[in-house]
Amino acid sequence: MLIPGFATPGGTARFRQRFAPRMPGHFREVQGLWLSSIGIGTYLGEPANAIDALYREAITRAISMGVNVIDSAINYRHQRSERAIAQALAGLLSSGKVQRDEIILATKGGFLTFDGDEPPDPSAYFQEKYLDTGIIRMEEVAADCHVMSPRFLENQIDASRRNLGIETLDIYYIHNPETQLSQVGHDEFFRRIKAAFATLEKAVAQGKIRMYGTATWNAFRAVPGSAGDLSLTDLLHAAEEVGGKDHHFQAIQLPFNLVMQEALTTSSQEVNQKMVPLLQVARAHKLMVFASASLLQGQLSQGLPAKVQNCFPGMRTDAQRAIQFSRSTPGISCALVGMSDIRHVDENLGTALTAPLTLEQLRTIFQGK
Repeated sequence: MLIPGFATPGGTARFRQRFAPRMPGHFREVQGLWLSSIGIGTYLGEPANAIDALYREAITRAISMGVNVIDSAINYRHQRSERAIAQALAGLLSSGKVQRDEIILATKGGFLTFDGDEPPDPSAYFQEKYLDTGIIRMEEVAADCHVMSPRFLENQIDASRRNLGIETLDIYYIHNPETQLSQVGHDEFFRRIKAAFATLEKAVAQGKIRMYGTATWNAFRAVPGSAGDLSLTDLLHAAEEVGGKDHHFQAIQLPFNLVMQEALTTSSQEVNQKMVPLLQVARAHKLMVFASASLLQGQLSQGLPAKVQNCFPGMRTDAQRAIQFSRSTPGISCALVGMSDIRHVDENLGTALTAPLTLEQLRTIFQGK
């Protein structure tokens, strides 16, 4: 039986009240929900039982320390990450340590995935699982791995709901939609994305998801006009075409960290014939913005130059400094950090015991002081 409910303003405010006194500036309100400034990601790790157990423990620890944002994708570790989240959340709910309306669960669909383990013959698996059943057609597949057709997304939403053990997903992203641009032109891409958005609006109406968006890697950071470049304004217009002015495209995810700063520093988005940074567009539309790769898969967790380290008072480690940068940036709702080790959970959440950087402190980083 799937767990009913979803994140609510009242529930997330209740969660915030338990932690806010000792975690200054850790929570921020967007779209009526209170989000922790640090969220737990579940991307890395082998698809193995031992890693499942580590994630269950890490998720449980993170929530107990003040994290109420959990991010995943159906293809992460061949669906195992979603299932590990389900097990951790079920334990917390049954013990009464947390309630469903306090937690924001986000997942993604778009990439073809195995189920638990890689099969001996992947091609035969995908043929039997998706093609023979009519869930996808070959012409819908981009780069041999990506699909965002209505029937496929409907299938993946239901699969993620089962994996996570919940009736309603708080945020559902189309995962790296720019992958489609490797195969189709601009007009065909937007025909496909509008069909996908219509499917997601239908899922909102059915109570299967609460909101949707896009989780990208290159699309919002690419130079305008280059391969894979996407306009957030154009995506929002597409959502309005299918969902009206009250559409539910309300969240985006993209890499943002000390190295990948394009969302803040690069004028990549055209608005009224003027080029502006992505975060400016997102703020104007009151979107939730989730920073992925806050530690760049561990590369920023050590070895930062001394002049950078000095810009982060109160931080003990480079991992904390990198997280502090992402979560302190205006317009970033939540910095996502992959964590499958409770020692890293303890270290990373230690960041939130210090208030985010002020604008003046952030400026010193860009000035190289």
